[in-house]
Amino acid sequence: MKEIYLDNSATTKVCRASADEAYRIMTEVWGNPSSLHSKGLEAEHEITASRKIIADSLKAAPEEIYFTSGGTESNNTAVFGAVGALKRRGNRIVTTAIEHSSVYESMQQLEKQGFDVVYLQPDSSGCVRTEDIKKAVTKDTILVSIMTVNNELGSIQPLSGIKRIITSASSPALFHTDFVQGYLKMPLTPKKYGIDLLSISGHKIHAPKGVGALYVRKGVRILPLHHGGMQEGKIRPGTEAAPLICAMGKAAEVYDMETNARVKALNTVFRKKLSEIDGIVFNSDENCLPYIINFSLPGFRSETLLHFLEKRNIFVSSGSACAKGHKSHVLEAMQYDAKRADSALRISFSDENCTDEANIIVNNLKIAVSTLARS
Repeated sequence: MKEIYLDNSATTKVCRASADEAYRIMTEVWGNPSSLHSKGLEAEHEITASRKIIADSLKAAPEEIYFTSGGTESNNTAVFGAVGALKRRGNRIVTTAIEHSSVYESMQQLEKQGFDVVYLQPDSSGCVRTEDIKKAVTKDTILVSIMTVNNELGSIQPLSGIKRIITSASSPALFHTDFVQGYLKMPLTPKKYGIDLLSISGHKIHAPKGVGALYVRKGVRILPLHHGGMQEGKIRPGTEAAPLICAMGKAAEVYDMETNARVKALNTVFRKKLSEIDGIVFNSDENCLPYIINFSLPGFRSETLLHFLEKRNIFVSSGSACAKGHKSHVLEAMQYDAKRADSALRISFSDENCTDEANIIVNNLKIAVSTLARS
């Protein structure tokens, strides 16, 4: 039975070029990048090359890219680092109620420390309103953290104009965006949008797990989370994971941008086929990033549907992988009723998916609806 993997927002399969690069660095260029001898300099050269690849993909300077262990660490470093650097200048933080847990839970911790965190609510399309951002940002705001693409819905947030809002409010706030789900799948240049801090992750672009990066605009000061070395400009000290970093650089280098057009067409086919299922409700509208479709079959628990499909070698998600099955704060923020929220499934694409898979998953979901007991 053919395996159909439709959970690429959780993680992607490592591409051959990325895996080969990791192996090459592990076996041929294995010196410590901080060592001053030739073996160390060789490893440092490889990391420098990868840093330039990531920087070029964002139209940034190499010195603005800091490697981390992944999106969660990048987000934590951005949020806590910005607040730590600016806490004497204000107490307000503006974010959304639909952020990834690595931002959302960080904000909850900051609330416990006494910071005034404003959680902007999404509209029916899963986007926060620009006018709400404008109302929320005051001269006491020290951080605005709004994700680019929501990881459960695929909704694209209105980043344009946020920097102007911050400036107009005479606010010292830094502007951070979690770009993990959008990286290489949509155009975004940090400088164009006035973004100060931007997070990306390797395993969403066919690189291994355990590596990511944080863009920090030149001139921006944040405090590090960790201490103990000069690596990564002291933003992220510790011996660099050169094989993972270089594998991420290679994945970004070979990423085929034409995939984005193919996925858009694939999304259209899947939505049309899914519409044939009685009772289906789409939670992702047609303006969302085409890599993600979130839908509900009210009356059927998402976990039940997920395992029904899994037995048929079809792999989807019931929400964010980081939630590990807990209720989605994103769907709660959308104010969906319990039946709709509890039956939500997310399918997410990569360049390895094809239109034939639409018929297979829809046919199996039809069988599920006709045979499973309603909750």
